[in-house]
Amino acid sequence: MVNYKHLHYFWVVAKEGGVARASERLHLTPQTISGQLTLLEKRLGVSLFSRVGRGLVLTETGRFVLSYADEIFSLGGELEELIHQLPTGLPKTLRVGVVDVVPKSIAHRIIAPALKIAEPVRLICQEARIDTLLGELAVHRLDLVLADRPIPSTVSTRGYSHKLGECGVSFFATKKIAKKLKGKFPQCLDGAPILLPSSGNQLRSGIDRWLDKHRLHPRIVAEFDDSALMKVFGQEDAGIFISPSAIEAEVETQYHSICIGQTNEIKERFYAISVERKILHPIVVSIMEAARESLFSHNE
Repeated sequence: MVNYKHLHYFWVVAKEGGVARASERLHLTPQTISGQLTLLEKRLGVSLFSRVGRGLVLTETGRFVLSYADEIFSLGGELEELIHQLPTGLPKTLRVGVVDVVPKSIAHRIIAPALKIAEPVRLICQEARIDTLLGELAVHRLDLVLADRPIPSTVSTRGYSHKLGECGVSFFATKKIAKKLKGKFPQCLDGAPILLPSSGNQLRSGIDRWLDKHRLHPRIVAEFDDSALMKVFGQEDAGIFISPSAIEAEVETQYHSICIGQTNEIKERFYAISVERKILHPIVVSIMEAARESLFSHNE
């Protein structure tokens, strides 16, 4: 990639007509500017100036490069002027991608604090598969991705996974179904109707291992990619359903159900994925801290 500082020195030299006048404008020594020009020419593999007497004249390639530099630094000037003209109090934008298997209630609890900070915030949420969202993150169309796992090894996108927290899972049923269950938890799940996440995701793999370990064989009524849809079916007496223990009380209230049992042997983990090793976006920092302190602090 072109070093834009070197390109700027070239642009000033071309505009000023020589290194000496450029050094006065940039408050640098002529030797420094000449050295930077040499580095730029080496990087590009071309000569940008020809020496005529004691002066410098742009080569044909130099004139071509200058046309691009004119446009680049003209746009930079326009941007700076535009920023200064923006009205104060303009809402900051936070663009968050939510992986489709992350429960909506969890995503809401993580993101919601962004709308409660002192400065106005415009929130843009996008839901999709993790590979799609990581692609958007890589080209800076998203500030953050909320996921149920770190960046998969099969994905080439460069980024950093910041663990927000983890919690066990709770099993829920309507009162009608709960009355029909036999025995204590988890034995009461054996032969009982159950709604499960679709095969292939992190949570389902953990559930299957846990059921095998305890030799439980519930009757699988349906499988869902969308955890919210699974809860709606559970609310309508279709079967027992599962949700993160961190939002247990919320699920009981919203879906008119009761918790019949909980286990920490199955873990739901949640991550904030960014392109930065150290997150600097102040709104992102605030929501990550809020999630760790209030949502997951008692569940790890």
